[in-house]
Amino acid sequence: MSGSSRVGHIALLGNYLPRQCGLATYTTDTYDALRNRFPDLKVDVYAMDDHPGRYAYPAAVTGAIPQDDRSAYLETAKAIEASGAQALWVQHEYGIYGGSAGDYLLALLDRLTIPVIVTLHTILEKPSAEERRVMDALLHRAARVIVMADRGREILTRVYGASPRSIVMIPHGVPDRPFVNANTLKHAFGWSGRDVILTFGLLAPNKGIETMIEAMPAIAAQHPCALYVVLGATHPNLVAHEGEAYRERLATLAADLGVAGNIRFIDGFVEHDDLLDYLQAADIYATPYSNPAQITSGTLSYAVGVGKAVVSTPYVHATEILADGHGVLVDFGDSAAFGREINALLGNERNRLRLSERAYARGRTMIWPRLAEKAMSEVEVMVTAQPRRLNTGGMLSNLKPDLSAVERMSDSTGMLQHSIFSVPDRRHGYCIDDNARALILLCAIDDIDDATRDKWTSIYASFVQHAWNPDKRRFRNFMNFDRSWCEETGSEDSNGRALWALGVTARDARVQKHRDWAARLFDDTAALAFKLGSPRAHAFAMLGAAAMLEVQPTHRLSRELLERFGNELLVLLDTARRPEWSWFEIVLAYDNARLPEALIRSGLALGRDDFVATGLETLEWIEARQTSPDGRFRAVGTDSFGREYAEPLPFDQQPLEAQATIDACAAAYQATGDTRWVEGANRAYRWYLGANDLDLPLASFGDGGCFDGLNPAGLNRNQGAESILALQLASVAISALGKRSGAVAGQGGAVAA
Repeated sequence: MSGSSRVGHIALLGNYLPRQCGLATYTTDTYDALRNRFPDLKVDVYAMDDHPGRYAYPAAVTGAIPQDDRSAYLETAKAIEASGAQALWVQHEYGIYGGSAGDYLLALLDRLTIPVIVTLHTILEKPSAEERRVMDALLHRAARVIVMADRGREILTRVYGASPRSIVMIPHGVPDRPFVNANTLKHAFGWSGRDVILTFGLLAPNKGIETMIEAMPAIAAQHPCALYVVLGATHPNLVAHEGEAYRERLATLAADLGVAGNIRFIDGFVEHDDLLDYLQAADIYATPYSNPAQITSGTLSYAVGVGKAVVSTPYVHATEILADGHGVLVDFGDSAAFGREINALLGNERNRLRLSERAYARGRTMIWPRLAEKAMSEVEVMVTAQPRRLNTGGMLSNLKPDLSAVERMSDSTGMLQHSIFSVPDRRHGYCIDDNARALILLCAIDDIDDATRDKWTSIYASFVQHAWNPDKRRFRNFMNFDRSWCEETGSEDSNGRALWALGVTARDARVQKHRDWAARLFDDTAALAFKLGSPRAHAFAMLGAAAMLEVQPTHRLSRELLERFGNELLVLLDTARRPEWSWFEIVLAYDNARLPEALIRSGLALGRDDFVATGLETLEWIEARQTSPDGRFRAVGTDSFGREYAEPLPFDQQPLEAQATIDACAAAYQATGDTRWVEGANRAYRWYLGANDLDLPLASFGDGGCFDGLNPAGLNRNQGAESILALQLASVAISALGKRSGAVAGQGGAVAA
């Protein structure tokens, strides 16, 4: 049976045969099921490799990832992105990925823009701190999570707070084999005339084999021809630690109990078809596992799939798959119960056959084609939810600045911080950060009538004025909706932004009364900047001081701010610099481009060529890290913040970064006249229009709105003040830059981007 899928190309990540483990078998069977069910589907396999060079992978394997080589994960992410795969399906198990609790996998996922679906083979109810960190990140990144038992869904929602809507239960796949009488196959293994109980899997202490061996004296007493077959190689990790000592201890136990003749150990990794033959030749399948939390067992699924009567301990997967009379459950470590139940089944062929038939009927719902269909149905939902790739190679029309959304978010007090979708959320009140930005916008935006400009300039200026706390010599930041302040002093960055807005208003306000007010309050407050320690707060204050020097070229306080903080940025750069790291800090954060912009504008104001040169160098460096492999602007995501000397991660991208980059590129163009900076600004602006990693416009066309961010699964559809102002200020800046560069091009014959 074959079919077609609306998705034509996916990538599959996990262990793969000939690596000898259950997860390698699962991934291989998944690949085969996908290719058999959907012949036109292209599936690229990326195999996790614990011993590079040991395995002769088949042609299906596109690439192998050395487990402990972090750089290989990053290269694989690039390969997957470049391949055209529409989604990645990850098989997750602790221990197969490198890093702390396997967090190298996150480095790969963080560099992908395609949807990710993750099958969880282990779900820990009591994870360590590192295991919890990794699982939380996986759940955050995955658009869909597949569990193989309903209990897995319950644990994910209760312990990890996962959204039930993102979790899908798809049982472990099983082979599609006919139901046969075991006696017709026993001769092939020399089991003719024997009552065969089988346990299969990599041999390890948690498999509970001792429990079954201790049950064998009672079984052999009633059924002398009973044979317990333990099929499978010793787990490679156990072999590395102690060789075959565990297998030898089990054999000694059997001999001590007088049942060595009723037990056979078959040491080896069994090929797929041979395993199924073994399973079908057995009368009873036993899983005496000792771990109650085991969410999935491939061997149990296979046994049910071929219709075996199963006796098992009640671990999670067994309690679900064997429920409603589809198998027999006994307590952990209860050898007597295993003996009793197996004797009952061996002594009543009719009951054993009925149990086998019920198991087989359940197994028919789990065959591999069903798994492939269900999984691809989820992949199709994820992929079709992604917008079609926009043709953004040409020009996208820039937006005309629009005050509509700013007015929607504002009242007589000021601009509200947050929204629920596009509706202002009054619970979070106001902040000086947004009102300072709004004040800058009112000074810069054209095409609004004088009454509107005067009204809103006065409201935002009044907020900034009222935020000043003369007793503390600082600006407050957060205000409740009832106009009560939440604090006596605001953050350093909010104070820096207030000074920035005052300097720009003193220079750019359209009427004298607002320029006079801003200049006076700047003079009264700007000295606070000398007590700030944040480099960004310094940068914001520098932008305000540079604007003030354009108004008053001899303004002593502004010159002092620019000299001191500019020199400090040079020192920071010299301290943090590495061969591949030309940045002021050892981490990246928000509003990154404001630091080089402040240096460039300070250098222009003071005639300091070293400031300008350093600003251009660092802007070029950060711009390179904000460019995706296909040449689009990629805002440094909040996921990147605080990671020392690390390449940035793509999500969550916020509108603030694009605006800062546009302003910095405009400053660089002013300093150099080089149109490459015009191109950089336009690339950042097109991010708002949809030329980004997800081809999703951030701009809410027609009403001046802007969505709050770009996440792995799509847009954050709220429209807060910061995002709206970022778009509108970016639109003002890109329009002004276009006019300046166009004028220069007309004079000098250059071609503007």
